[in-house]
Amino acid sequence: MCSRYSLTSPAEAVRSYFKVAASDDFPPRYNIAPTQPVPIVRTSFAGERELVLVRWGLIPGWVKDPRAFTTLLNARSETVVEKPSFRNAMKYRRCLVPADGFYEWTGPTSDKRPHFIRPKAGGPIAFAALWEHWQGVDGSELETMAICTTSPNRTIATIHDRMPVILQPDLFDDWLNVRDVPATDALRFLQPAPDDLLELFAVSKAMGNSRNDGPELQRPIGQQGRLV
Repeated sequence: MCSRYSLTSPAEAVRSYFKVAASDDFPPRYNIAPTQPVPIVRTSFAGERELVLVRWGLIPGWVKDPRAFTTLLNARSETVVEKPSFRNAMKYRRCLVPADGFYEWTGPTSDKRPHFIRPKAGGPIAFAALWEHWQGVDGSELETMAICTTSPNRTIATIHDRMPVILQPDLFDDWLNVRDVPATDALRFLQPAPDDLLELFAVSKAMGNSRNDGPELQRPIGQQGRLV
């Protein structure tokens, strides 16, 4: 399960990586948590890539009251075309989530240790994701997203049994092209990242508090629990 990630690359680097038109700048975020507003990349009605803010935690369009619904942070790739919560979004509303890395925890519940996972080469990466549009009877609207997950690669398997799907730029067009690439064909993109793409290391437990947000959260911690 992916329940925290970061996006600290400069806005211009993100726009360049995803090939989107000019958008508002955004500050670095080291500890992105569920229900917060997050940027996604999707195809606009004009057929161009756009960078927009939505809420992390998908609310299907058929939900009557979002306040009574448990938001969906992740969509399992193995069942994403079957589950009612995701199948329409998989057909019609695929998107990308810009990130620089993500967090996972190990250890017993009483003493969980967070780890930060990032690309060895640095820079932004793209999570495969789905977005939804919810509209209430009173006219209120809400756009939300969930990150697609898959089985872990060899690196992540040392600490967790799931990982977010990381798409390379040569797959962006096909993943976003819901008109010409059906959901059943897009499933083939939902694979673990190459074993040599990522690195991981333990970080401070302070990142468990979503109010904490700064570069110190990503400083490696040695085996004796000291910052290194």
